Amino acid sequence: MNPTPDSTDHNDASYVPYVPPASDAPVKEIVALRLGDPFGWLASGWRDLMAAKGICFFYGACFWAMALVLGAVFRSKPEYAMSIASGCLLVGPFLAMGLYEVGRRREQGMTPELSVSLTCWDKHGRSMSMLVLVLIVLELLWGRASLVVFAVFFNTGMPSTTGVIQAIFNLQNWEFLAVYLLVGGFFAGLVYAVAVVSIPMILDRDTDAISAAITSLQVVFSNLIVMLLWGAMITTLVVIALIPWGLGLLFIGPWLGHASWHAYRGSVRWLA
Repeated sequence: MNPTPDSTDHNDASYVPYVPPASDAPVKEIVALRLGDPFGWLASGWRDLMAAKGICFFYGACFWAMALVLGAVFRSKPEYAMSIASGCLLVGPFLAMGLYEVGRRREQGMTPELSVSLTCWDKHGRSMSMLVLVLIVLELLWGRASLVVFAVFFNTGMPSTTGVIQAIFNLQNWEFLAVYLLVGGFFAGLVYAVAVVSIPMILDRDTDAISAAITSLQVVFSNLIVMLLWGAMITTLVVIALIPWGLGLLFIGPWLGHASWHAYRGSVRWLA
């Protein structure tokens, strides 16, 4: 059968296969982290905190207000506490985005400004909206799971406003406490893995939400021990900040926000 006039004979010496041009887009590299790196992130975050005390106090007050709301809900409607906690985990990283902007400007030798930090998200609205949607879905699932755990495992009736702690830690409710912590830990870990570097990455590179979330998961699972340590350090400092009356969030909240920016910068490297 004779070839058609427009067919190409790949055995022809003049045939040159198509080779796509090389991309000039930056290529990400997941850095192999060491156990001491999280302490370095905290040290760098502290320097950012000291360099922009006024801005940090504003964001610290926002974190403190969130803690007060969570405490009020826990005392009056404890079955909704996990839902509000997941909402705080949703809002918290976006408040921290302003702190990431402070760290970014300091790296570039620019003066941090509160007004700029408050509006830094507006150039990344599409990506941020998609990530918000993902986190909202996780929040709703977390809240629903929390209500199911209360309904199935809580053995002594819903606690009153004056006996929440006593009722939850009642020996008759040990199964509830174990399942509640297991379910809460799962969803907290999932939110942490998705958000730990995704939001600062969107701010830094203006990437789409899916790529940022995948990169965040890659960082966590490529450096599982270090990132578990980092998550434990964050949790410990937050618990310390909540005593007494959450006042520690006024400076620990911004400190962790700045440190999270350096966690992203230390775990993801961009190659030209």
